[in-house]
Amino acid sequence: MKFHREGIPTLIITLLFGAIITFIAHYFFPTFAIAHWFAYLLSGFLLIVVLQFFRHPTRKHTLNDNAIIAPADGKVVVIEETEEGEYFKDKRIQVSIFMSPVNVHVNRYPIAGEVTYAKYHAGKFMVASLPKSSTENERTSIVVKHKTNGQSVLFRQVAGALARRIVMYSKVGDKAVQCGEMGFIKFGSRVDLYLPTNAKIKVNIGEMVKGSQTVIAEF
Repeated sequence: MKFHREGIPTLIITLLFGAIITFIAHYFFPTFAIAHWFAYLLSGFLLIVVLQFFRHPTRKHTLNDNAIIAPADGKVVVIEETEEGEYFKDKRIQVSIFMSPVNVHVNRYPIAGEVTYAKYHAGKFMVASLPKSSTENERTSIVVKHKTNGQSVLFRQVAGALARRIVMYSKVGDKAVQCGEMGFIKFGSRVDLYLPTNAKIKVNIGEMVKGSQTVIAEF
């Protein structure tokens, strides 16, 4: 188990905050043991929260040229045919994965190929489970053209009510490695996949999936 590099600034702030409140407890309340224990417990709690949120577990990836692999951990909340209006402008199958604060928040490429589109959109911070968060919240859109069959998949990082920073590593022209890291979303969010209408969906609504391991669909 590793600690993800995106969490280093948050970890430093958490450690400094813990040191400050512990100093205050001892300096202003030198004989008040409850104040000391409160500072210790609060500091420890915040440290544990940060360590678990930014954890980066080592996993054996599922690599399959015919499969679309989950780009994130979480719960499948949407499977439906919809009109994708940003890039494809046609019918697609949308599969959405909601990530709670306790999930691993590393985002990964679902297929291998070339990044043909990568764009950041500023927006709102509504609850990520709401359908309109896909088009109104802060988000990114990344399209990868499959390296062998030529079909393209769009996946979208969507910020939530707590998520205030989306990290996207992708740039147009990049080589996408299936299950390779493409970004990170902090503190609760979702990832939407827009798949070809002939894709064979392999998951169900309410199913818990694991990034880089669960097969979402097959071409």
